[in-house]
Amino acid sequence: MSPEAIIPTGALDDEHEARRPPGRGLTVGVEEEFLLVDRRTCEPVPRGPQVVKAARTVLGGRAQMEFFGPQVEVCTFPTVSLAELRAELALLRRVMAQAAADAGCLLIATGTPVIPSAHPTVVSPCDRYARMAVHWPSLAASYDGMVCGCHIHIGVTGRNQALALANHLRPWLPILQALAANSPFLRGRDTGWADRRSVEHTRWPGVGPAPLLNEIGYERVADHLVRTGALLDRRMIYWHARPSEHVPTLEIRLCDVNADLDVVVLLVALVRGLAEVLLCDIAQGRPLPRVPERTLRAAHRLAASRGLEGEILDTARGEYVPAETSVELLLARATPGLVATGDLELAEVLFDRVRRTGGGAACQRASLLRRGLLQDVIRDLARTTLVPAT
Repeated sequence: MSPEAIIPTGALDDEHEARRPPGRGLTVGVEEEFLLVDRRTCEPVPRGPQVVKAARTVLGGRAQMEFFGPQVEVCTFPTVSLAELRAELALLRRVMAQAAADAGCLLIATGTPVIPSAHPTVVSPCDRYARMAVHWPSLAASYDGMVCGCHIHIGVTGRNQALALANHLRPWLPILQALAANSPFLRGRDTGWADRRSVEHTRWPGVGPAPLLNEIGYERVADHLVRTGALLDRRMIYWHARPSEHVPTLEIRLCDVNADLDVVVLLVALVRGLAEVLLCDIAQGRPLPRVPERTLRAAHRLAASRGLEGEILDTARGEYVPAETSVELLLARATPGLVATGDLELAEVLFDRVRRTGGGAACQRASLLRRGLLQDVIRDLARTTLVPAT
């Protein structure tokens, strides 16, 4: 929900206009949203504007404010190299974490606030955010609406291709949601969910699976939502997959932010590999997979509940399968695209690492089990966010 371009001005210049260099794959970019918590109390603190101002001396527009004061965001430049993407994300985290430390904060990557705050809810200073707060005062006054996601951008040739790709991606998105689940705690309690962020995020209008649309249909729906006041503007179309209004990308925006950077790289690899395959299907005129809306929403809800533990719903067959098996099926489907981009071995290695840890939600719960202290969860998240795995 940044007030600025999703990818900073200049990030998509003429050299990126083709977006698909021969033999190198689609361009990718990432936005990560983080929480700021007090170094001593571990409570969320509204120092986002101060931290962003300091970080911008190094990062420029890649450091951005978010809706709530205790949130900040970083945005990468587009690239075709996952190694370059990882290196940039690591740099963005280090700079933002140092700016946070100078403000007496820890930077943590988790989908929801682990510990409740004693501070009143504060909206970041921004005209657009102020208008949103007026339109939805109950959300603006509640820390339950303060959620942090990881948004993945895939370069496309235009809106028509973005919508076609979004249509074909729909059945696979619950699997990505389960893999990214990293928000079991909310304001001092274990919610019982692996991805509580998705539940809280639905309080905002415009959140959910994208409808099946072509370009004409998208324009009609988007205009209607804004004209009727259902949304403030088109940037409030928070579908799980949406065409960007600012840059030529499809944005996948249903994943929790993850402290483990390897999880982020894995998610990007899988999204791009799958996109490569599905774009070939689209070019060859293969039929769109039809998944009933009720089935799709049930799959997302189960993915949010279980994460990588237990079973989730295979939307293609309408069957329940172990979550790890569903990721293996996605990996198999994306394999031709991963081979084409040279990322297959990396994806396999990273998935094996995530499989061993059980994912972000399992790691957070393991931190709590050591001593029963939520502060341990916060400090483990801060260490992992600052020192990415290799």
